[in-house]
Amino acid sequence: MQDDFFRNRCNRKYNGLVRMLEASMAARFSSLLLLSVMLAVPALAKDKDKDKNKLPEDVLRAQTVLVVVDPDAGEPVNNPMANSTARDNVEKALNEWGRFRLVMDGGQADLIISVRTGNGQSMQPTIKGGPIDQRPGVAQGTDSTIRIGGHTGQPPQQNDPGFPPQDRGPHVSNEVGPSEDVFAVYRGTGSYPLDAAPVWRYMAKNCLRAPQVEAVEKFRKAVTDSQKPTVPQQKQP
Repeated sequence: MQDDFFRNRCNRKYNGLVRMLEASMAARFSSLLLLSVMLAVPALAKDKDKDKNKLPEDVLRAQTVLVVVDPDAGEPVNNPMANSTARDNVEKALNEWGRFRLVMDGGQADLIISVRTGNGQSMQPTIKGGPIDQRPGVAQGTDSTIRIGGHTGQPPQQNDPGFPPQDRGPHVSNEVGPSEDVFAVYRGTGSYPLDAAPVWRYMAKNCLRAPQVEAVEKFRKAVTDSQKPTVPQQKQP
């Protein structure tokens, strides 16, 4: 009887120890599984972000581009040629890049690039309309090429002017807008292409200034990265 008592007691302790070990192993397995999932999620999210940041195929196939000053932007009173200079800087940088052919007519453009300068303030007095927005001609040169073009009078409207038509004469207004330079890329399709969402946009302080023209460099990098083949992620064993 006494032997049976001790035997049963030992069996209960042994069974209890086995259950404790099983519970501990199950908890460790669950922790390892959770850790694996947590490590895998950032990798998947990173891959999705890469795909999301890729430029669309039609943008990568584009050959012609028109550069315009944002129609909603006025010229700062203290620097009336700021936006026009930024447009010229962008055109020269694109010309040096050599990937796109610059055109003067939106009807010929696969892409339209809109630029506007900022001065660090969200509100500033600006001049809109009149001769300052006209572009009679352009002559630009790089180390290896010379570009000459011209356009008489007001450039074709790239966004819907609304109704009634806006005052196109010269006037001063307090403009509310981004405090930094803006470089936005649009598809050149449709009646008013600038009313659509841009396919790529970059905004930073002085990013439209020569000689670097950072915005064009960033767009160039985006094009290059979008053309790189996607390497499939290997599954972990």
